[in-house]
Amino acid sequence: MGGEDKGWIAWQGAPLVTHVLGRLAPQVDRVFISANRNIDRYATLAPVLPDLRPGLPGPLAGIEAGLSAAPGGYLLVVPCDTPRLPVDLAARLLAAVGNTRKPAFVTTPAREQPLFALLHTDLLPHLTATLDRDERRVLAWIRAIGATAVPFDDAAAFANLNTPQSLAG
Repeated sequence: MGGEDKGWIAWQGAPLVTHVLGRLAPQVDRVFISANRNIDRYATLAPVLPDLRPGLPGPLAGIEAGLSAAPGGYLLVVPCDTPRLPVDLAARLLAAVGNTRKPAFVTTPAREQPLFALLHTDLLPHLTATLDRDERRVLAWIRAIGATAVPFDDAAAFANLNTPQSLAG
């Protein structure tokens, strides 16, 4: 996207972040936005959580900030460039794990989607240790914590709009 902040790129007349928030907010008690730039702009929508680590270490650092800020319980993680995410995402992931505190993530016929995840705040020490070892691969961490893969049939609901071509489609 030419270095643009994907959350603020317009799709169907509104920024991607507002589409995602519109689908996510009814599913959760509270919304946080993980961001390291345009913080004041994002703060007009929800509390913003910058990474706790320097150097922009990637999505796991954003998840670490979320787990650190979330009250005890679950954190639902979604990327900002997926405006078609299911309106029942949280309910389906939670139903898959019940009261076990086990993490869960989405899988579709097209691929695994580790950035659509339901994570208990108890996972924070494990994630912090992972990042301290400079391990940054989200799917590797999701597998390491034994997350339950929850199948969703609609791969399009999880499509990332991260190219000009995908925005046009």
